[in-house]
Amino acid sequence: MYRHKLLRTITLFLLLVTFSINAKTDSPKEQDHGGKDIKTEIKEYINHHLLDSYDFSLYSYTNDDGEHVYIGAPLPVILWDGGLKVFLSSKFHHGETLAEVEGNYYKLYHNKIYKTDAAGTINYDEAHHPTNTKPLDFSITKNITFIFLVGLLMFFMFSRMAKSYQKNNLMPKGIGRLLEPIVIYIRDDIAIPNIGKHYKKYMSYLLTVFFFVWIINLLGLTPLGVNVTNNIAVTFSLALITYFLTTFTANKNYWKHIFWMPGVPGPMKIILAPIELLGTIIKPFSLMIRLYANITAGHIVLMSIIGLMFIFKSWIGSPLSFGLAMALALLELLVAALQAYIFTMLSALYFGMAVEEHDDH
Repeated sequence: MYRHKLLRTITLFLLLVTFSINAKTDSPKEQDHGGKDIKTEIKEYINHHLLDSYDFSLYSYTNDDGEHVYIGAPLPVILWDGGLKVFLSSKFHHGETLAEVEGNYYKLYHNKIYKTDAAGTINYDEAHHPTNTKPLDFSITKNITFIFLVGLLMFFMFSRMAKSYQKNNLMPKGIGRLLEPIVIYIRDDIAIPNIGKHYKKYMSYLLTVFFFVWIINLLGLTPLGVNVTNNIAVTFSLALITYFLTTFTANKNYWKHIFWMPGVPGPMKIILAPIELLGTIIKPFSLMIRLYANITAGHIVLMSIIGLMFIFKSWIGSPLSFGLAMALALLELLVAALQAYIFTMLSALYFGMAVEEHDDH
């Protein structure tokens, strides 16, 4: 009896959802804004949200005169083009105007800076790729700005923690009480079990990478629109540091088990050695892809669900989309910490493999 009632309830609920979606007063294609339907605008907004930018934008709107007004702050653009060129990104006006610097003209096109003429001409090859010269770009973008800010925040937190230990006979106070359990957990449950007695020389890196990834992931869930670990260059750099630390601190046993495995027949050693050597590259590559893909997928799904509210525009479809987005945002809080934990755990595992002491076979 209870099962039949539950089945009827679920069926009625699905019918209501289907009716509310089909009963929208305006279809997405009818809501054109400058020749674009709302689905296209949502896709473009999601793509824009995922990209790095040369300015820090909070929001934008169109005034009564049809002019786009952006609320935010410009960031410094640093180019090398026959000399150092430094100016603020406000000269681009979000890609709508050219930036003239010392007689040279630069255009922001698809989030990249190209050198152009006074008319802003972009030349293309047969594959429709821009052929204009791209100056060397050392600009302080939004992601770089927040990397610096998180670095300063971590320096402030841990310096305060160290001072509290000195003043209170190794008893933490203030922020140290919050950080100490996490530090002890990383030491006792990640570093020591996976690395062993050589764990101390890796602790500084493990703590740094855990708190950096965790804090930067949390900032990505705020309305600030920061997606640092969504940038594959950042995850590549973190994975590269892990690779270098593993490679240059490894002992002779580590390399012996890669190039000349004990207890394996000679012909098999020749076959397995290239595979084992390739594995040393695949391991940090998996670190890079795992962090990048999980964070990127989370942002795309979350922004897509939020976009459904503007597509449904119904009394039940929009609240459902909002509720699902809230639930997913809470889940992303767990993912932010989980990805930091996984990156730290696997890094410690690779370090442990590099310094493991094997008995002679």
